[in-house]
Amino acid sequence: MSIEKSTLAPNFEICRILNGMWQVAGGHGQIDTESAIEDMISYHKEGFTTWDMADIYGPAESLIGQFREKLDSEESFQALTKFVPNPGPMSNSIVTHYIEQSLKKLKTDCIDLLQFHWWDYSNNSYLDALHHLSKLQSENKIKHLGLTNFDTERVKIMLENNFTITSNQVQYSILDNRPEKVMAPFFAKHNIKILAYGTLLGGFFSESYVGSDEPHRGNLTTASLQKYKNIIDTWGGWGLFQELLSALNVIAKKHNCSIANVAVRFILDKPQVAGVIIGARLGITNHREDNAKVFDVKLDLEDIKEINSVTTKSNDLFDTIGDCGGEYR
Repeated sequence: MSIEKSTLAPNFEICRILNGMWQVAGGHGQIDTESAIEDMISYHKEGFTTWDMADIYGPAESLIGQFREKLDSEESFQALTKFVPNPGPMSNSIVTHYIEQSLKKLKTDCIDLLQFHWWDYSNNSYLDALHHLSKLQSENKIKHLGLTNFDTERVKIMLENNFTITSNQVQYSILDNRPEKVMAPFFAKHNIKILAYGTLLGGFFSESYVGSDEPHRGNLTTASLQKYKNIIDTWGGWGLFQELLSALNVIAKKHNCSIANVAVRFILDKPQVAGVIIGARLGITNHREDNAKVFDVKLDLEDIKEINSVTTKSNDLFDTIGDCGGEYR
């Protein structure tokens, strides 16, 4: 089994399954630093060398900094972080301050991919922030500039302002196909890649939920499960989700893999998708062995038809929520 890589930008290759670090920010169990770093080294040794985090994900950037110190200097990995400021005036000094903080925590001179997120479109200071980020990029403090949860309309505005955008990180799963509507076709024309998260619905795409009763809110023990139960409800409810899980279970057995493998492969095969981010509860649980099986799965037309036969009965999340990132605004 070889781990699939993709070229996100010239001279910048990532693993197609990225290790997500939202889970260290709280709401997913207590993280022990030493255990977490040991786990990170195991991920690295098994070929999962791309990490996704944010400046607001608790100790995530600092963990990467400590992890970096444990590796030999010739061992390379990719650290993708996010700049998530509170909307307001974006001066050069403000933007530079936050990026310098990230560089310090990451223990590096240059951020591999800086993914910018903005909460409020009515405040167009996000263009000022991008201007300053581009300046930092020209100073070799940022290698590549990407986005998180921006919609297609705003990306068009950025391109019209001559900003170079490498990627956009958005929610994308068998349930949530909003990126296919306008974003992916537009991105194909402008060579922008998609990094997908929420692909496993926080763990709902699992054998453990096949045939199970609808969980009560009190049983949803992580922030991810609480978040994606809302998506399931909006999409079509627990009954339809059970129908989908049942279909995925048949496909998984056919390919001798897990439901999670099928869910990830389905999105990896979509146009413009460079990679899927799978959350890592470092030092608590690990799914490296199962994640690696994704690269051996080849879904056929019959599998796709079976999945689509269920999803066509659902509500269209693009109509309900809007374009990618609409759930945050």
